[in-house]
Amino acid sequence: MAIRIINRLKPQEGQEEMTFVDHLEALRWHIVRSLLAIIIIGIVIFINIDWVFDRVIAGPLQNDFISYRAMCSFSHLIHLGDALCMPPINIKMQTTTFSSQFMSSITIAFMGGFIAAFPYIFWELWSFIKPALTPKEVKHASGSIFWVSLFFFTGAAFGYFLLGPFTFNFLANYTIGTTQLLEAKPTLTDYLDNLLDIILGCGIAFELPVLAYVLTKIGLITPEILRSSRKYAVVVILVISAVITPSPDWTSQMLVFVPLFLLYQLSIVISKRAYKEEQKREAEEWS
Repeated sequence: MAIRIINRLKPQEGQEEMTFVDHLEALRWHIVRSLLAIIIIGIVIFINIDWVFDRVIAGPLQNDFISYRAMCSFSHLIHLGDALCMPPINIKMQTTTFSSQFMSSITIAFMGGFIAAFPYIFWELWSFIKPALTPKEVKHASGSIFWVSLFFFTGAAFGYFLLGPFTFNFLANYTIGTTQLLEAKPTLTDYLDNLLDIILGCGIAFELPVLAYVLTKIGLITPEILRSSRKYAVVVILVISAVITPSPDWTSQMLVFVPLFLLYQLSIVISKRAYKEEQKREAEEWS
C-alpha cells in the first residue's frame, strides 16, 4: 500500500514533473481563493451584523427560539405536558472592553464566512489532492464534496438547534445556594466561544463516517478493527462529548454521545462496504 502511494506521487507518462515549490505555489493559490470566499461572505455578514446577531447568534438565548417551541410542542403532542418545555432565559451579556463588541463582530463575520463557505473550501482542498489520485479512486470519491458538506452542516445544525439551546438554557438557569448573592453576567466573548465550539465541534465530529471511509480506502483501518475497538471508542466519544459541551451535566453530554455513537455504528457499515470494494479492486489488479 505504501509503495503504491509513493509511486502515485511520481509524474505519470506525458506529464511534467512538478517541483516542491510548484506544489507549494499551487497550494498557496488554493488557500488564497478559500480565504477570499470567507472574506466575501464575512463582509456580507458584517454589513448585516445587527440582523445576524439578533436572529442567529443570540437565537438560543431567546425564549421564543424555534428549538424551545418545537420541544414544548412535541412534549404536548406525546402527552407529557410541560416535561420537555424549558424554563425561560432571563440573562443579559456584558462586555468588559471598549473593543469587545467590534472584535466580536469580526469573529462572527469570519466564522460565519468559514461555515457558509465550507463546501467551497473543501472543493479547493479536493482540487489540490485530486491529481495525486488514480482515475478509479477519483471515480470512487465522486460525491465526496456533497457528503462531507452534508455531514458537516448536519453536525453544525445539531449543535446550533439542539445542543446549544439545551446547554445555554441549563447554564443560564443553574444556580448555587439559596440566597440571591450571585447573578450570572456572562461576557459576549464567553458566549461566542461556547457557541462556536459547539457548532464547529459537532460539525467536525459528524465527519466520522467520511473519515472511516477514507481510512478504510487507504488501508489504515478495517471493519474488524472498528468492531473490536468499539469499547475503546465509547470512552473516546465520551471524552469528545465532554469537550464539545461546555455544560457539565450528563444530559447534555448524552445529547452528543448518542448521535456520535450511532455515527460510529454507521462508520462500521460504511467501512465494511469500502473494504469490500478495495478487496475487489486489488483482486482485479492481481488477476
